[in-house]
Amino acid sequence: MDVEFMKMINGEWYQGNQTMSQMLRRAKSLCFKYNQTDPADRQRSKEILAELLGTEIGRVHIEQPFACDYGINITLGEGVYINTDCYLMDCAPIKLGDNVFMGPKCGLYTAIHPLKYAERNTGKEAAAAITVEDNCWLGGSVTVLPGVTIGAGSVIGAGSVVTKDIPANSVAVGNPARVIRTIAQ
Repeated sequence: MDVEFMKMINGEWYQGNQTMSQMLRRAKSLCFKYNQTDPADRQRSKEILAELLGTEIGRVHIEQPFACDYGINITLGEGVYINTDCYLMDCAPIKLGDNVFMGPKCGLYTAIHPLKYAERNTGKEAAAAITVEDNCWLGGSVTVLPGVTIGAGSVIGAGSVVTKDIPANSVAVGNPARVIRTIAQ
């Protein structure tokens, strides 16, 4: 793998390069094909997703349209459901556990940009992984920021912005998302 790509995956500061641009174009092309596929053609949809993610697709359903940056940095458990118009910015690994449900217009963003504009303008960036553990539900328009883990069995209320880890079996809402109660499973 490319040195800058490995830095990106490892959470180090990196510079995008030609190799990464080719990988981005590949993923955008596959997302386009997926989004243009007849939803009734489940077999073709699964084939495109398998190529995009670089793995066989189990019991997973992703509504169209769907977008991601690389695809190969996304791991989906069994029973994952991603509703329409979701974007997974997978500069770092994004892992969705079993039976994770995402409402429409959710965004999972792994990229980190420098605060100082002189550094930011050079194209320098980093990324931090996102993990959504088993049996979580993210309501519509939830935003998850870099480095966050959402614990198993949690529910994130619609429109929330998750900036910090959420413990297992929690209901979290707001901007920034705050735990408002625990769920007795």
